[in-house]
Amino acid sequence: MATDSPQPDPAVRALSELLTVLDTCMTELSGARARAEKLLSERETGRAWLDIVTAESRPLVVEQISSVMAALASAGGAWRREQAHALAAEQVSINRIAAMFGVTRQRISALLRERARAAAG
Repeated sequence: MATDSPQPDPAVRALSELLTVLDTCMTELSGARARAEKLLSERETGRAWLDIVTAESRPLVVEQISSVMAALASAGGAWRREQAHALAAEQVSINRIAAMFGVTRQRISALLRERARAAAG
């Protein structure tokens, strides 16, 4: 017995993934902030930076921040591509999408091409 189930909306999937990444990043950044406060208080006691950093457990605060930035860039990029494609599929012009996103029309064209390449590959 076959059932017709609608295809999942790629923009919804990308947005859901972005929300998951945002939640993870907020948790990681909260931890990084607490650790940064500890580092600051240690420095304010006169400890040398070398002593502070070498005693810091891994991942270092700077590593946590880099990881969060990479995760946000990846998930945000996927969401931006899918959102641009969804708008284009609704017949929104590239110029209008560009104005909404605050980028050039060339950037929107590139996003749409990136998405098409990803779907083909």
